[in-house]
Amino acid sequence: MAKVGKDPWIRPLRGTADVRARVVFFPHAGGAASFYAPFARRFPDGYDVAAVQYPGRQERWEEPFVTTVEGLADRLLPSLRRWAPEPVPLVLVGHSMGASVAFESMLRLGHDRLTAHCRLVVSGRAAPSVTREAQAFDSDQELLDHLARLGGTDPAILSSPDLMDLALPAVRNDYRAVTRYRPVPDAVVETPVLCLTGDRDPQVTPEEAAAWKSHTTAGFRLETLPGGHFFLSDHQDAVVRLVAACAEAGDR
Repeated sequence: MAKVGKDPWIRPLRGTADVRARVVFFPHAGGAASFYAPFARRFPDGYDVAAVQYPGRQERWEEPFVTTVEGLADRLLPSLRRWAPEPVPLVLVGHSMGASVAFESMLRLGHDRLTAHCRLVVSGRAAPSVTREAQAFDSDQELLDHLARLGGTDPAILSSPDLMDLALPAVRNDYRAVTRYRPVPDAVVETPVLCLTGDRDPQVTPEEAAAWKSHTTAGFRLETLPGGHFFLSDHQDAVVRLVAACAEAGDR
C-alpha cells in the first residue's frame, strides 16, 4: 500500500501494485487492526486492504485515547482524504463501534464532496436513528463477563489478569465513547450501504439493522449471516465476498 507506512492511523494489511479497490476496516470497541489480518488474506487480487489502528493499543499503546466516536472520525479524516478522490472504490467497513466511526467518517468525506467512489459497510451495529439505552457496567468483572458473552475476544486474554490489565483501559475508553455517542438521527450518506448482521446478535435486532436503509440516498443491501455479535469471525470468506461485491457494484 503506497504512502501509508508512516501513518499511525492506518495499518497496511495487504498491498498491491495495480489497485482495483481499497478496503479500510474499522475495529470494534477494544479492538485493534490485527483483528482484520485474516480477512485481508482472503480478498481477490487487486485489493488494497488496511485497518484503522486507534490510539491506546498495540503499537500505539502509549498514546492517549480519543474519547469520542466523533473525535475518532475527525482524526481519521486526513488519512482517508488522500484516497477518496482516486477513481477506484474506497470501501469503509466498520464492525460494532467501528460502524459508527466509519459512518461518521463517511459523513465528513461527504461534506468535502469526496464520496463519488466510496461505499460503506456497517456490521453488528444498530442504525443511527435507533434509540436504545446505553449499557452500563458497574465493575470490571461485569464488563469482562459482557465481553465473554459477546465473543470476539481471545479467551486467553480474558483469563489472564496481566493481559486484561493491558487491554481493559482501551475497552473502557471505547465503551464510554459508544455511550456518549449521539448521532444525528436523520443523517444520511450519499454512498451505497451494505449492512451485515448476525441472526442471533444480542446487540442488534433485525429491525435495527434494516433501519440503516434510511441513512443513505444511494443503494442499500441487508445481509444476515448465522451467528451472534461476532458472526463475522466465523464467516470470513462470506464477509469478504460481500465486501468485494459491494466494492465492485456500479455507482448509485
